[in-house]
Amino acid sequence: MESMAFVVAGFFVGAVVGLTGVGGGSLMTPLLIFFFGVKPYLAVGTDLLFAAVTKAGGSVSLARRKLVDWPVVGLLAAGSVPAALLTLWAIRRHGATDPALQHLMTSVLGGALLLTAAATFYKALAGKAQPRQLPTAERAAAARPRHWALPVLLGAVIGSLVTLTSVGAGAIGVVVLMLLYPRLPLPRIVGADIAHAVPLTLVAGLGHAAIGSVDWRLLGLLLAGSLPGIWLGSRLMTHTPERLVRTLLAGLLGYAGLKLVWM
Repeated sequence: MESMAFVVAGFFVGAVVGLTGVGGGSLMTPLLIFFFGVKPYLAVGTDLLFAAVTKAGGSVSLARRKLVDWPVVGLLAAGSVPAALLTLWAIRRHGATDPALQHLMTSVLGGALLLTAAATFYKALAGKAQPRQLPTAERAAAARPRHWALPVLLGAVIGSLVTLTSVGAGAIGVVVLMLLYPRLPLPRIVGADIAHAVPLTLVAGLGHAAIGSVDWRLLGLLLAGSLPGIWLGSRLMTHTPERLVRTLLAGLLGYAGLKLVWM
């Protein structure tokens, strides 16, 4: 029965990701901790590889549709991947099962969920204001940040946050891109965010696997549910009120964040 419960949980999170583009780490990690009693370090490590696999397919699809601005992805990754490696080194040095580190993980995870809830709510209210298309002549200018160092620095913050908590590559990453690239159309922002999440979560996930922080059986069960869930959610997207779904999701993430901060 527990195995089926993990498959159902994967399906639920996959459907939410398919509907909203948000919810992978933000929902899966607290779900594993609260409802299944998985240790925080195992929940984070397993969820990182879960995110890498689920987002890889989306990244390939977006790249084929030429919706990924690779220079944007490269600047973010230049900050996030080294930061992920440094964070992994710190986790390995202190020991993934260290009680102080696990308390830090849950506290930072709670804060990250609150930030994600705020970012998701912001997207629910202001997401439609983003342009959907730009003339070809304006795309190169729109893909240039205010300053080249800003995406690298903010990428480093996201990299550390994602490695420590598995949260941040989705809603927070999209809001960061909106701030750095205000003229970039929303589909291209989402494309850059998903493409950037793949190498980041893969590096962080493999690093967690190297220090024994991944439950491979659990990962397989979650993926067995999430892949059909994403397929269904992506097809229901056009028939579901996006703002309502994102607002409900923001409330759920905010509740989980507060519970983690106060536990």
